[in-house]
Amino acid sequence: MIEFGHLTHAGLRRELNEDTYYGDSELGLWLVADGMGGHACGEVASALARETIVREVRAGAALAQAIRVADEEIIRTSRRRNDTLPMGTTVVAARVQGNRFEVAWVGDSRAYLWCQDKLAQLSQDHSYVQELIAQGTLTAEQARAHPHRNVVTQALGVTDPNHLNVATMTGELRPGMRLLLCSDGLTEEVDDGGIAQALGHDDYSAQECVDALVAAALDGGGSDNITAIVVRCH
Repeated sequence: MIEFGHLTHAGLRRELNEDTYYGDSELGLWLVADGMGGHACGEVASALARETIVREVRAGAALAQAIRVADEEIIRTSRRRNDTLPMGTTVVAARVQGNRFEVAWVGDSRAYLWCQDKLAQLSQDHSYVQELIAQGTLTAEQARAHPHRNVVTQALGVTDPNHLNVATMTGELRPGMRLLLCSDGLTEEVDDGGIAQALGHDDYSAQECVDALVAAALDGGGSDNITAIVVRCH
């Protein structure tokens, strides 16, 4: 049985919430999208990503393919609107079929797995600082405070479809495991230790885990929109 909790919050410094999310146990699909662009464009981009991915997966498309279609759709919409700035969105999505899960992402919204009292980050940010970490010029700790830590190198609506890198990974979902999808508004304020603490409560429901995570991000400063989904396997 799958149980999930979900919550989004504008944070303490933003008037608009440009994050969006989706969860459907029957379809076995969950996603978080973090929109960007001036004048509420981010809101439009993240909503378009959500609608397109849900529609495509319902029609039988693979997760990565659905994300590619969303990229094309946002680019088309942006051109039609003649926006001065391209509107874009990150996305992280999970599909659960039977006892298997697949995670796919573009940008710096993340996926984590809590399993046997250990937290593992499943996704790797498509970001400027992640590239520096990969090159060995920056540690993960230094990256947390880097002035360009929010610069993404891939985003739907911004990255040309020919150069879009939809990263994926798969695994087995066993009872007791918890899958977390979140926007960078959470990871900006809560480190891995804090995430592990919220997910590690055996007596917490998925919703209580989410509530604890968002509360921790607000306590940390809430500098951005915060969205989290926890999918729990019983």
